Amino acid sequence: MTAQGEGYWDIDRLAAELGTVRRRWREGQEHHAEYGAEGFPSRASLTKIMGALCGALFPLRLGPSFVRLHNEDAYVAQTLQTVLSRLYGQIRLELIYAMQGEPSEALDREASRIIGAFAQSLPTVRELLDSDVEAAFLGDPAARSVDEVLICYPSMMAIIHHRLAHRLYQLGAPLVARIVSEIAHSSTGIDIHPGAKIGRSFFIDHGTGVVIGETAIVGDRVRIYQGVTLGARSFPADEKGRLEKALARHPIIEDDVVIYAGATILGRIIIGSRSVIGGNVWLTDSVPADSNVRQAKAHYEVTSRVEVSAPHRVHAVVEGEGIAENI
Repeated sequence: MTAQGEGYWDIDRLAAELGTVRRRWREGQEHHAEYGAEGFPSRASLTKIMGALCGALFPLRLGPSFVRLHNEDAYVAQTLQTVLSRLYGQIRLELIYAMQGEPSEALDREASRIIGAFAQSLPTVRELLDSDVEAAFLGDPAARSVDEVLICYPSMMAIIHHRLAHRLYQLGAPLVARIVSEIAHSSTGIDIHPGAKIGRSFFIDHGTGVVIGETAIVGDRVRIYQGVTLGARSFPADEKGRLEKALARHPIIEDDVVIYAGATILGRIIIGSRSVIGGNVWLTDSVPADSNVRQAKAHYEVTSRVEVSAPHRVHAVVEGEGIAENI
């Protein structure tokens, strides 16, 4: 075996075969082909960008340790100048693919429009996030302060990423938005598609395993718990058997609804305002306002595992001493 490992692999042959597979894939995908040599939005870069944006939105809590009241405005201004420029570059990479054949000037104009509108919306996003933090503090008796909610709750990190990703999605950068949502999904276990519309004062308690689909609509002051799914019931296909995209297929959750752990709500159904959906409920039909949906009561019998499996080890209480011993 040589130092290059030639006894185990033929690099030239492997590279040629992989090239053949790539070309076959791209030709077969038509306009859904992969990005070419121009580049691709970078998950690593967007992870850093999102971290910096979190710091710009909440400088004293999510920014670096040197930020204080006297320098937070300067920090925010400097951070936004850098991070928005980098985000512009990621958006432009997406547009190279989405606007194939368009001149460079058109790409620049569209990227500038998206990043400009996104930047202008940041104060509104911050206000929405303030309502989410307050909802978590008021809705969780374990929360001792709003700062604890912001710093410690994984659901808040998921919601921050979603608010930012949703704005990018609305403005015409769906791929960058999807990458942003998956960054949060990877670190929190909470999967919110950037297309989902979520109202004010949204609280996810605990949160692991929550899934919210692309066309879901969630009203104001909604609270959900871990393991909740707002999903699709079916996936219509076209005449060629391909799934149809962007159909309204996820639930509408109206204002002030509570959905407890493990509930699965599927299809384009409506959960009326102020309803309570119990844990582990499987729901595929709409319910009116002020409903209380729960599982049927389970019938069960309580028996002693000791008596059933080992009757000779039943405990007896020794009189006068109040202790148990095996007999």
